[in-house]
Amino acid sequence: MRASTGSETGAAGWATGDGRDPSRRRIIFLDVDGTILEHGAHVAPSTAPAVRAARAAGHLVYLSTGRSASDIHPRVAEIGFDGAVTNSGALVVSGDEVVVDRPLSPEATDRMLTAMRSRGIRYFLQTRDGVYASDDMAELMRDYAAALEARAAAGEEVRPEDSLVGLAERTFPRADDADLSRIDKAVFVSDHEEGLEELRADLGDEFLIVPGSMPLPGGSNGEINERDTTKGSAIELLLEHLGLDAADAVAIGDSWNDIEMFQVCGVAVAMGNAHPELKELADFVTTDVLDDGIANAFQRLGLI
Repeated sequence: MRASTGSETGAAGWATGDGRDPSRRRIIFLDVDGTILEHGAHVAPSTAPAVRAARAAGHLVYLSTGRSASDIHPRVAEIGFDGAVTNSGALVVSGDEVVVDRPLSPEATDRMLTAMRSRGIRYFLQTRDGVYASDDMAELMRDYAAALEARAAAGEEVRPEDSLVGLAERTFPRADDADLSRIDKAVFVSDHEEGLEELRADLGDEFLIVPGSMPLPGGSNGEINERDTTKGSAIELLLEHLGLDAADAVAIGDSWNDIEMFQVCGVAVAMGNAHPELKELADFVTTDVLDDGIANAFQRLGLI
């Protein structure tokens, strides 16, 4: 169990369903991959009604994702939200208002690219407007798509997570065409198991490098942000902007880049399919992403 960052009595009582005050407005932050969306294109039928019911009850519901703002799956976007924390906290939008916009500095981007290229590591670059692929990453995705197609043609089962949310079939603009003054983060794939640790050694404390939540092929994969650019720090800035208390905030997630938002919000909920380490940090664990995980969490918290 993590240490509470909000009103300890209120957060603990709320998390267990005791002493809840339904009249208080809550703000809920939902991760996307593994929380709303199974790695693929599947959303539990109960998720959209739960989100809409919570909003109709007066609560605020925001996305909080490592994805680019332009890369939210249509089945997620159509649910409807009050805003979004995207690019792992580099961009925050509330309604139509941009609250936070903090891309990497050009110097940091150059250092990150130099480290990945020197190690022969493939990568995506994310901006507020798009996702760009290094040439070798695009080649990897094409090869992976062909392998999936061959497996399906041979009658093998292709699991939902194997589709990589359509990444393999997509065509991305080249990383060389990205505006390097507006890069928010990188997602990388290394052929080596030690790739993540190699980048940590190369980049040091200036960057936050976490294992990736997407089942990308390769020896290791992960995400790179500037050290202080996290979902947690973005949520703190948004709460200040909205005049809301962190004790009234709920974080629901499943992966490594959710740790900081767990630390900030008054109540942290891990999905049933979350990493075991994340479950240890949560106030409670709900069911799996496709087993009504969000709806069950909302019900337990008295949001719907």
